[in-house]
Amino acid sequence: MVDFKLEVIVVPVSDLDRAKAFYLNLGFREDIDYSGADGFRLVHFTPPGSTASILLGNSEVTDAAPGSVRGLQFVVDDIEAARAELIAKGVEPSEIFHDAGGVFHHAGTKNRVPGLAPGRPSYGSFLTFADPDGNEYVLQEVTTRLPGRVEEVVYRNARDLESALRDAAAAHGKHEEETGQPDAEWPVWYADYMAKERQA
Repeated sequence: MVDFKLEVIVVPVSDLDRAKAFYLNLGFREDIDYSGADGFRLVHFTPPGSTASILLGNSEVTDAAPGSVRGLQFVVDDIEAARAELIAKGVEPSEIFHDAGGVFHHAGTKNRVPGLAPGRPSYGSFLTFADPDGNEYVLQEVTTRLPGRVEEVVYRNARDLESALRDAAAAHGKHEEETGQPDAEWPVWYADYMAKERQA
């Protein structure tokens, strides 16, 4: 299957200079500020630690209304520290919240419960903040990732189990050799894999 890697999300703004100052203040890396003919202008930013970027555009770049973005989500490993950092930079984030149902969150403020998710599980705690146009972002705290793609590779085809396990073990070994730390995702999916093998 061909990889579909999320690269750029266009964020419509009304004043590119004002928006640019806001995202620079957040610590986003400015990759390009390009101006063309007839008022065409875009500013490309990459958030710290992200492989995907945002592209700020005026009405010559996107016909979406400035401030119409909702729910674009960033992941942080310490949501309390992230909130404090936003406040220190003059941003006004929401209070930290979790969903009453315990899974992701509802639209708007429906089922929103103040405070960290009980037990502070990974994926459970959120906050929101907005840029000067009102484009709204969500921060989600993720400290331990679910198996995700590795699990899909391992279970997709029984004939590939041994090969996938060898590949994952090699990647884990490389990560540990380069960083001196074990890959946090390794124990989660590997333990799950072994449990399924014992049940087979």
